[in-house]
Amino acid sequence: MNTLPSQPSAERGAFSSFEACRNTQKGPVVILASGASARHFPLGDFAHLPVIAMNGSVSLTAACGVRPFFYVCTDTSFPKQQPELFATALRQSQRLALWPEQFADAAIPRGTECYPLHKADTPGVLDGLRGGGSHHVCNRALWSKRGRSIAFSKDMSNGYYDARTVAFVALQLAYHLGFEQVLLVGVDLDQGAGRFYEDGNAQVSPCGLDQHWGSRILPSLTLMAEQVVNEQFRVYNLSQQSRIPEQLIPKIGLDEARRIAA
Repeated sequence: MNTLPSQPSAERGAFSSFEACRNTQKGPVVILASGASARHFPLGDFAHLPVIAMNGSVSLTAACGVRPFFYVCTDTSFPKQQPELFATALRQSQRLALWPEQFADAAIPRGTECYPLHKADTPGVLDGLRGGGSHHVCNRALWSKRGRSIAFSKDMSNGYYDARTVAFVALQLAYHLGFEQVLLVGVDLDQGAGRFYEDGNAQVSPCGLDQHWGSRILPSLTLMAEQVVNEQFRVYNLSQQSRIPEQLIPKIGLDEARRIAA
């Protein structure tokens, strides 16, 4: 059973502590994104696993009766663009990782743990020489602040590093919590394919995947694959049409995913 230390709830006017939940989990976790491939994922078969949901992927958790273990949203415009989905996330998620100001007027049920997000500082030149430290790993671009900003946070207490996709934030959160196997669902990163919950009749949120793929997303995932993934932290991609190269994150089928989940 996955549990976290008891934290002050939003009802009592206090935030929960990322430090207190660090390395409290083990085993596999599902990171559920909104790529078109998620539409075909049998989430109910994996309902016994913790699920980290993001943005509109709560459409699937709600349909399957699954309460997200964590819900992450870094897009400040998402609540305005998709108010019903955001309200569903607030209502059904066990834990929320949002910007501090997003908690202010939100209708959050009593007992929900609320974790305030913030970005980590860009690693310094000495960090670049070392390739990081105990709390993060970073690109060895010594004299380029922009280059060093390609980094992966091992400790969300110190903030997260932005790769222009919330899936990378969820990966840092999974590592922080201590999960050992990550099953990526719907992490297609294919702007043209759209999101699984969009049917053409509702407002479509803007997407910048193509704009940031080469400059931020792919370099960040490459750094993670080369310097973070190991025997204690493995990442698997269940999207066969994902843009992520298989040599970085291996693609697996449902049978292998069920074996890991068991």
